Amino acid sequence: MAKTLREEVAEKAQAVSLVTITIDGREVQVPEGVTILEACRMEGIHIPTLCYLEGLSAWGGCRICVVEVEGQPNLAASCVTPVREGMKIWTSSKKVREARKTNLELLLSNHPLDCQLCDRNGSCELQELAYQFGVREIRFQGERKVYEVDQSSPSVKRDPNRCILCGRCVRTCREVQTVCAIDFANRGFDTVISPSLGLPLGESVCVNCGQCILACPTGALSEVSHVEMVWEAINDPEKFVILQTAPAIRVSIGEPFGLPPGTVTTGKMVAAFRRLGFDRVFDTNFAADLTIIEEGHEFIARLKQGGKLPLITSCSPGWIKFMEHFYPELMENVSTCKSPQQMFGAVAKTYYAQKLGVDPKDMVVVSIMPCTAKKFECQRDEMCASGFRDVDFSLTTREAARMLKEKGIDLKEMPEEDFDDPLGISTGAAAVFGATGGVMEAALRSVYEILTGKTLEKLDFYSVRGMDGVKEATVDINGMEIHVAVAHGLGNARKVLDQVKAGHSKYHFIEIMACPGGCIGGGGQPIPTNLEIRMKRIEAIYQVDRSLPLRKSHENPAIKRLYEEFLGEPNGEKAHHLLHTHYVPRERM
Repeated sequence: MAKTLREEVAEKAQAVSLVTITIDGREVQVPEGVTILEACRMEGIHIPTLCYLEGLSAWGGCRICVVEVEGQPNLAASCVTPVREGMKIWTSSKKVREARKTNLELLLSNHPLDCQLCDRNGSCELQELAYQFGVREIRFQGERKVYEVDQSSPSVKRDPNRCILCGRCVRTCREVQTVCAIDFANRGFDTVISPSLGLPLGESVCVNCGQCILACPTGALSEVSHVEMVWEAINDPEKFVILQTAPAIRVSIGEPFGLPPGTVTTGKMVAAFRRLGFDRVFDTNFAADLTIIEEGHEFIARLKQGGKLPLITSCSPGWIKFMEHFYPELMENVSTCKSPQQMFGAVAKTYYAQKLGVDPKDMVVVSIMPCTAKKFECQRDEMCASGFRDVDFSLTTREAARMLKEKGIDLKEMPEEDFDDPLGISTGAAAVFGATGGVMEAALRSVYEILTGKTLEKLDFYSVRGMDGVKEATVDINGMEIHVAVAHGLGNARKVLDQVKAGHSKYHFIEIMACPGGCIGGGGQPIPTNLEIRMKRIEAIYQVDRSLPLRKSHENPAIKRLYEEFLGEPNGEKAHHLLHTHYVPRERM
């Protein structure tokens, strides 16, 4: 379980000396070296912030977290000011409250006041603080900057007019993802956050992961919406519209409807989307099982025939674009398998279309993904195995929730219904795809049994689970030691990839997910998405796995039938045509 701030600080207290400080007239002891903000939160005192975000370096730029420190002439930014022995702090004096309110008004004076038109209406931190501090008018009138909205990216929309220059997106991109696609440009009132040389985001090294959207406190960053296009398809009587839902959606779609993070809503979710008007509601988990069969056999072939190792998984489109920009020399190490989203689309527009007698040009495949990079992936030129785009539109969890609300559907009130057959049948191995380590665990369950012909006694590979940035394990398969690694978040991926690039890697198989926590922490998930919420979603993913009668991908009867009736052999000619792809080296500018 994720530790609370109090527990984390208590752990620090065991390792360092304590200092005595006074907070709002109350004497307390806290570990030496923590900031005023940490000390106050440890004592249950919430100090408002905008530029601060847990897990990122503190900056102190917004000045919303200011406090009064006795003997100090100016107010101190609590997020960057360490405590010291004897310090006396006042967190809500008249001077502090007036300063915070004034700083908010100054931010709002150069901010659009059309909250009802903003994607973040109701979940905007600036809006919430303005309400809390009673800001009902803007006293400061002056020049306002007006910028063009950047819609060049297939995944992320950038609206500089709503940006408050908190820098959380910049630090997330630099410190967590190590992509550095955006940074501060210009100075003073002309300061703006922008890609290098003022290029549009779509022409930068942005990998479309959307972690900047989760970090943004306002509506300056949001996903490129496919909602209207999906509505148009649903309402077109000439179109046969089918839906696929990713493994991570079932443990997060309930949050916008008031359910606790980690609530498993599979049956209710199916019922809700059916009422939205889709002709069929299927499960991307089916294609996750298919991915394991293809990727597992690809790994076995490389292992036996001396192919390029380590084999690196290819399910995360953000990681794939990151590789194409920063590690193109490792392209041959990456599995040629398409992601489950794309495999599903290829199978739907060939195998399933033939079964139904539907012309693939009249079939529209929509996905609901926790990921903004999926929007980029489905538009890649190579993703058209049937002669048509494998997947037509990709919705984030947030977009899907908005569509349900627009239709007047309350997820909580839905009955439990099953996915449609045959592309709705899946195993527990597919479910764990949604968490970091899940692809590796699912692959090991099948690879072990395929290679040995023996039944795996213990299906749970705990060594590849959890939120450690890089996880390692060694698995004995028929006397052969297979070394595997799992990395989530591109900063952690870079550590593993640098070893591979330098020739110092001992690994045979590597899983990489672009987003912290894996898909459960994707850039398209409900806001907020923090460590505690990620942990609850992960536990729910494993709960789904434990609850299913089949927990190994190669035991999925619908997958067996797909190979018997249509694909032939795993990694065969037809499978390669439909389910595999290639990659493109990309420049960094």
